[in-house]
Amino acid sequence: MLLQVPNVLQDEQLQSFRQRLEDADWADGRHSAGYLSQSVKNNNQLADADPTSMALGEEVLDALDGNPLFTSAALPLKIVSPLFNRYSDHQTYGRHIDGAIRPVGDGRTRIRTDLSATLFLNAPEDYDGGDLVIEDTYGTRRIKLAAGDMVLYPGTSVHHVEPVTRGTRLAAFFWMQSMVRNDADRTLLFQLDNTIQSIAADHPDHPALTDLAGVYHNLMRRWADS
Repeated sequence: MLLQVPNVLQDEQLQSFRQRLEDADWADGRHSAGYLSQSVKNNNQLADADPTSMALGEEVLDALDGNPLFTSAALPLKIVSPLFNRYSDHQTYGRHIDGAIRPVGDGRTRIRTDLSATLFLNAPEDYDGGDLVIEDTYGTRRIKLAAGDMVLYPGTSVHHVEPVTRGTRLAAFFWMQSMVRNDADRTLLFQLDNTIQSIAADHPDHPALTDLAGVYHNLMRRWADS
């Protein structure tokens, strides 16, 4: 499932993010790439332990903690602290796939990257190019969202970022391990949850709501890791 999550960050937050990132200590982004991806990655990135990156990452996680669309779709169990990248002057990231396992913290803890996320931090009219191109079961999808919007997509997807030919593209990116490993199962649960919410909004006393909720939670019991 590929899903747009709108308005993760609001205008004041975005302005603060951009101001703080303007003065940040950017480095060559290849330091975080796997050995196959290093040859196709050309961008700037904040180090994992960079104070600005860590502070802004916490703000992103706080925003997502209260986002029901994200929670329903991702069913997150563990989330890697968001990282930040910058593309300009024809920088690009060629076709690649994210590693299946990501170390976190001191490196002794690892998570499975079931889902990848990109949160756009500046407006699409600020730069030319820079589309995130994702290959999934429905074909090739080109993503270039409004500032504050996020795209959530399976970690199994091959993807790339097209060259930025004018201006600068700023984004946060991160991975998460879902309570439900299989993308098709997560999609089914997301659709069922949306159906339950829709019926509840129009017919809050409908007796079928309890039955549908029972189906949802019993499927979660069958599929969820803890």
